[in-house]
Amino acid sequence: MLHLKNTTFIHWQTLEFSNTDIWVEEGPEGGIHFSKPEKPFTVKATLDCSGRFVTRSLANGHHHIYSALARGMPQPAKSPKNFHEKLQYVWWKLDHALDEQTIRYSALATAIAAARSGCTFIIDHHSSPQHTVGSLQIIADALEEGGLGHLLAYEITDRNGKEKAREALQETDRYLKNRQGLVGLHASFTLEDDTLAEALRLARNHHTGIHAHLAEDPVDQEMCLRQHGKRVVPRYAQMGFLELEKNIFVHAIHLDEYERELLRNSSSTIAVNYDSNLNNKVGIFNGSCLGQKVMLGTDGMHSDMFASARTAWFTGMNHEKLTPHTVYQRLRQVHHYLAGNKFSGDAENNLMVLDYDAPTPMDQKNFAGHFFYGINSSHVCHLIAQGRIVLKDRNHLLLDEKEILARARELAKKLWQQL
Repeated sequence: MLHLKNTTFIHWQTLEFSNTDIWVEEGPEGGIHFSKPEKPFTVKATLDCSGRFVTRSLANGHHHIYSALARGMPQPAKSPKNFHEKLQYVWWKLDHALDEQTIRYSALATAIAAARSGCTFIIDHHSSPQHTVGSLQIIADALEEGGLGHLLAYEITDRNGKEKAREALQETDRYLKNRQGLVGLHASFTLEDDTLAEALRLARNHHTGIHAHLAEDPVDQEMCLRQHGKRVVPRYAQMGFLELEKNIFVHAIHLDEYERELLRNSSSTIAVNYDSNLNNKVGIFNGSCLGQKVMLGTDGMHSDMFASARTAWFTGMNHEKLTPHTVYQRLRQVHHYLAGNKFSGDAENNLMVLDYDAPTPMDQKNFAGHFFYGINSSHVCHLIAQGRIVLKDRNHLLLDEKEILARARELAKKLWQQL
């Protein structure tokens, strides 16, 4: 058991402040105690948190770990004129070039970046068409080496042909037989009905949901109407996908009112990614009439949920009625999604210690103001994941950061040459 002494604890839901010691259980479902447990236990380590704030760590509602080595890569030979061309000239070329080593080091580099940003759990959506078999296990192993929890999915699509679609379905089936995860789907316009039917069958067989890109750009709706005579959400609804209980739909920007009603009346959760949407110029999410089941992700742009939340506030306030507290609730909605669907690895024993020396008073009433206008990832000094210290004084205790990042740079150069 880990002992955190002299803490100022901030409850992640009520934002109540309390001065207390904390005893932290180890394990994927571990809890925390605010008085010394009566049952016999061994203190494995003690952290003095005097003058620091302790609160629940963060989780990422939608990531693309496979893009970790893309930062700074050369521009494509042909400049994309729209979002569809950006997929074709950039991201679909990148995922085709991935192999075992680049997948592994993308995940290790992400584990480091996430930990430094106070994140202990990642929901990821992966694609590597030339190295599909075993790819999810590579990512799972790397994240676990870094101490992080995860919920993975492989992107199923017909854009690479039926053989590759079958490979993706088989990889999903194989992984879900032994691990928690979701059935990953690319945007609807790259999926035929027969492939979707197989994906739905897999989700039902494994008692899980889908993790799908939804109406990120108008092209998704336009091509769905042209090919299937209906919009994207009705297509999913008529096939039976909205009857699943653990779905994550990503982006959900270009929806009409009927589609919003369908999603609101389902148990699906929407993962929003403002930084990526701004970068791709696809539009701005509006959560009006979508209910409370909205969470935040990074979409592979970075691994910093503080930054994601800040963009969600500064951008979102101009497109819907938001308050800082509403956006903070969206940041924390991922915990409710994971707990409500009984996924493990994101229990109360995931904590971050913030070294935030505020120039003004901070308390329960104004915490949201400090969170969006002061606190950032640079204030994370210690990180506890599943009851274990992962980051201490901003140094990763489980991974050799210098070796990993040096090797990642070497692999990135080789990857870029293939593009």
